[in-house]
Amino acid sequence: MIDLNNTFSSEIKNLELLAKQVVEGFITGMHKSPFHGFSVEFSEHKLYNKGESTRHIDWKLFAKTEKLYTKKYEEETNLRCHLIIDNSASMHFPNVKKQSLDSLNKIGFASVASASLMEILKKQRDAVGLSIYSDTYEYYAPEKGSERHRKIILNQLENLLTAPSVTSTTETYKYLHEIAEKIHRRSLIFLFTDMFQTTKNREELFDALRHLKHNKHEVVLFHTYDEKHEFEFNFDNAPKKFVDVETGEEINIYAENIKEKYTSLVQEYFNDLNNKCLQYKIDYVPVDINKGFNEVLTTYLVRRRNFL
Repeated sequence: MIDLNNTFSSEIKNLELLAKQVVEGFITGMHKSPFHGFSVEFSEHKLYNKGESTRHIDWKLFAKTEKLYTKKYEEETNLRCHLIIDNSASMHFPNVKKQSLDSLNKIGFASVASASLMEILKKQRDAVGLSIYSDTYEYYAPEKGSERHRKIILNQLENLLTAPSVTSTTETYKYLHEIAEKIHRRSLIFLFTDMFQTTKNREELFDALRHLKHNKHEVVLFHTYDEKHEFEFNFDNAPKKFVDVETGEEINIYAENIKEKYTSLVQEYFNDLNNKCLQYKIDYVPVDINKGFNEVLTTYLVRRRNFL
C-alpha cells in the first residue's frame, strides 16, 4: 500500500482534490496487495437490456465497441450511505496548528476519511448523507447522489478542519437516537467517534447504536484514536498537567507513574467495546489517526460487497 501520510504533507487546502489523491493511491496500492482481484468497478455505463428505453444509449461508445450501453445517472444509486461524525471537544485532540496529512487530529482524520469515502461512493454511484454532532445536533443532510449535494457536504467537512472545538460535555447517545429517527431507508452507516463516554452513559450509547441498526441498517463504528498518546500513553516523565477538554477538569501527574495501569485499563476498554459490538452485530474498527486511510476504505469495500 502507498504511504499516503508521506505522499502529501502540505496543509490541507482543497479537501476534494486531496480525497481524490487518497482514493487513487489506495486503489493503486490495492492492486499490489492481497486485495488484488477484488472487484472495484467504477463504470459509468451499464449494458443495454432488450426492452429498455433506447433514450439513454451511448451511441459514441457503440461506435467504438459495437455493444449497446446506457449511461448511468446520479439518481441510479446502488447503495445509501450515511456518515456520522462526532465533533465533540475530545475529537480535536491532539492540538495541531494546521491540519495536514502528517499532522492530523481526530476530527481532521474523520473529515479526510469521510471525504475519501465520498469519492469512492461517487465512483460507485452510491448516495451519501452526513450528520455532525457535538453538544448539539450540528448538521444533517439526507442521502442523495447529486453532485450539488456532494459539494455541500464537502463544504461541511472542510469547515470541520478549521472550526474550533466546543468545550462542553457531549452525550453521543442522544444524537445517535435522533439520527436513527431520520434515516428511514436501509443504509450503510459509518460512525467516526473516539468513544469517550462516561461509564454512566456507556449502556445508553450501545442502546443508541442498536437503534441505528433499526430498519436493517448496517453500522460500522470507526473507533478514532491517537495510538501514540491515547493508547500507549507515550509522554516523557516530566510533570505534566492533563486537562479534560470537555469538562475542564485538571490533574497534575508524572506520566510514568500511571502508564502501566492506564494502558491496562485502555486495553480492557477496547476489548469491551469489541465484545459489545460483536454482541450487537456492529462492525468495530479501531483506526489510529497516524496510520492513513486504508483501513477505512477497505472496510467500505468489504461492507458494500456484503451489503448489496
